[in-house]
Amino acid sequence: MPKLKTKSGVKKRFKITASGKVTHGAVGKRHRLTHHNAKYIRQHRGADTISEPNARTVKLWAPYGLKR
Repeated sequence: MPKLKTKSGVKKRFKITASGKVTHGAVGKRHRLTHHNAKYIRQHRGADTISEPNARTVKLWAPYGLKR
């Protein structure tokens, strides 16, 4: 049976923690940051975990996990 591919968007946007939770960065902080004010950029720093139903879907898109 052939290997399964990981969705390229999932590789770029998500990270799986050691406990199995899925984290993501803030939306809208990849490029064109001059269009956002400093308050928006400051408040969307860091990462956040996603809900369990959404995490199940992300894990299906990354069949072998995400290595970082």
